[in-house]
Amino acid sequence: MTRPESIRVSGGNRLYGEVAVLGAKNAVLKHMVAAMLAPGDHVLENVPTIADVATMGEVLAYAGATCRRDGTSLHIHVPEHPRPEAPLELVRKMRASILILGALLSRCGEARVALPGGDDFGSRPIDMHLDGLRDMGATFELKHGVLEAQAPDGLHGTEIYLEFPSVGATENLLLAAAMASGTSVISNAAREPELTDLAVYLNKMGAKIEGAGTSTITVRGVGSLAAATHRVVPDRLEAGTYALAGAISAGEVRVLDCVPDHLRMELRKMEVAGCEVTHGEDWIHVVGPERPEPVDFATLPYPGFHTDMHPQMVAFLALADGTSIITENVYAARFRYVGELNRMGADIQTDGQHVVVRGTDRLSGCEVDGCDIRAAAALVLAGLAAEGETCVVHADHIDRGYAGFVDKMASLGAQITRE
Repeated sequence: MTRPESIRVSGGNRLYGEVAVLGAKNAVLKHMVAAMLAPGDHVLENVPTIADVATMGEVLAYAGATCRRDGTSLHIHVPEHPRPEAPLELVRKMRASILILGALLSRCGEARVALPGGDDFGSRPIDMHLDGLRDMGATFELKHGVLEAQAPDGLHGTEIYLEFPSVGATENLLLAAAMASGTSVISNAAREPELTDLAVYLNKMGAKIEGAGTSTITVRGVGSLAAATHRVVPDRLEAGTYALAGAISAGEVRVLDCVPDHLRMELRKMEVAGCEVTHGEDWIHVVGPERPEPVDFATLPYPGFHTDMHPQMVAFLALADGTSIITENVYAARFRYVGELNRMGADIQTDGQHVVVRGTDRLSGCEVDGCDIRAAAALVLAGLAAEGETCVVHADHIDRGYAGFVDKMASLGAQITRE
């Protein structure tokens, strides 16, 4: 049996220096899907070399598009008549591929999309996606795990109220509404910066979208869209992870090419924990404490604390001088990393949607399982502060969301290798 890829970290080094981030995974994947709305040659700039971008490229290729990288630019050629289908073997790798449903319905009047996969965070149904698309005139039938969608008369604008400000549902409806006849109003919409960036890109293509970044988005459908060039918004999760890497190692790290305002809540909680945090328009400077203070927080849709920063923050608070309580309001099964941190000597308990972190003054390195993108990153961070060596297996999860992760950590002074 082939041993899974792993990252080895020797703890005890304080991180110092500068590290730059690229475009957001949670933006570029959606932009790639949006490109399918318009034939021609699109260019996305500031694109990270991560596994999920490659996977989405395969999804687009199956539909007839071609993707070509040139450094951090991604060139996408979209045909006049795309194939309205996304197969199971590709969609099951990544939940973001469900967004091709709205785009293909809007462009082709039909779509056949397998139900999505990606990280296992418990039940994350797509009911809100489908209900909104039904309101716009689509019909659905599930056959052998494949969702067959039809809109023979085209999609039409309507008013949609989301039960929860779901990012995926808002994005799917935004893509569908861009070329629907009439006006759509999405209420209780998600407000994430990546979604706002998607609206900016769509507007460059000729869409008429107003209100992105607020809870009410208005989309006036247009007959057609045109290919465009767009620079992807920086990845706030990558920036936050490197900021916490500096903090957990009691080091001093400056994160470049980011948008500090997109991490308002996360940086505020780091300050409460004892970090010195300063920032400018596109940089964050963090000096970590010798030992953090306990902090309580709850994950919420933007501008709340991002659920994808939850594991990294808990790794930091595992060393706090006191008890922290975290409430997870977004993903019910986010907590698989907890047992792995406890193997390293952390004292963490879960109670329903709550995590109780009783800080300890030391962690010890051992072999742990990086079971998803952010869990793997959190365990590497814990390894930075642990005594001895930590081996994070299934490190390939990190490749889905971080470009050059090991090299960037090493450039800051981490003793880290990839096997």
